[in-house]
Amino acid sequence: MSQKIANATLHELLEIAYHEKASDLFIKAGSVPKIRQHALVKPLPGDWEVIDEDEARRLVTSTMTSKQLAQFEEKLEMDLAFPVGDLMRIRANLYFQRGSMAGVFRLIPIEILSIEQLGLPPVLGELTKHRQGLVLFTGPTGCGKTTSLAAVLDLINRNRPCHIVTIEDPLEFVHMDKQAYISQREVHIDTLDFFIAMRAVLREAPDVILVGEMRDPETMNVALQAGETGHLVFSTVHTPSASETLDRVVNMFPPHEKNHLCMRLSGSLRAVIAQKLVPRADGAGRVCACEVMICTPTVSKLIEDGHFGELYHAISEGHFWGMQTMNQSLLKYVKAGVITEETALQYAGIVSELRQLLRR
Repeated sequence: MSQKIANATLHELLEIAYHEKASDLFIKAGSVPKIRQHALVKPLPGDWEVIDEDEARRLVTSTMTSKQLAQFEEKLEMDLAFPVGDLMRIRANLYFQRGSMAGVFRLIPIEILSIEQLGLPPVLGELTKHRQGLVLFTGPTGCGKTTSLAAVLDLINRNRPCHIVTIEDPLEFVHMDKQAYISQREVHIDTLDFFIAMRAVLREAPDVILVGEMRDPETMNVALQAGETGHLVFSTVHTPSASETLDRVVNMFPPHEKNHLCMRLSGSLRAVIAQKLVPRADGAGRVCACEVMICTPTVSKLIEDGHFGELYHAISEGHFWGMQTMNQSLLKYVKAGVITEETALQYAGIVSELRQLLRR
């Protein structure tokens, strides 16, 4: 017999998802609760009954304050975060579909894994030694950018007595002071918006700044300014590769500013890391495939001249500096037996090139 959804709380459903090692919980009217487990969406274990509109509303709004509920009903969508005991934090996106409330709840572990535990390239640890500049993590939603950034910030926190300021919407990983002093500011709770927080952050004596996402030219401009004036800045962009990241950044601004912007980027950009989470061959989770571009003198010159199309070749030849293309990262996993050739081709940067590499 199906379990009654009326007898369950949102926290109970999230705890089941946690023990199933799911990354997301899905709630909507007209469906049973579902989870994303190793990239696949499937029903939450327990043979649950279908959720109706009233139960969807109850579950989705159960962690909201009255102010948040009023805002949600006015704007019809909302991002928020909350803890579930000592197990995890949740990043929730709440929305309406077919006239009823729905939500997707991302499960974020309390423990911050290290760069080594995540299987990320060791060169990421070297990036934390910079005292100024801009480092961008890129990739689609759900590719592990936030988890990687948490590992990088935790490494700084463990090794450097400095002031780290994060500006996030919503706040995901919680960092406790270790060697560093950390201020974490959540948009709509600790600040009105990203741009206001970014203007203020330079007066907060930061050494390291994390901006959750580069959303507009104003935020990008302040982040660049911070990177140029003695701060190490980390942020994210929703792009699949280093060259497309630079295209996206430059195209945020008017055409007449392109040359000046390329010059600024060539001086302040330190690295671009593009990520994809790829299913393992044994079905036991996913691994992080990374394209890594380090701003060597050659790369910086290409950026200064606006020759973004030539960056791919520079990355593919930059092994000495810790660089690799997405295809080179996938090839390593195939050779190690971690992923299959078929899976690698599905996630390839340039499919024809990866086919040739696999034949060799």
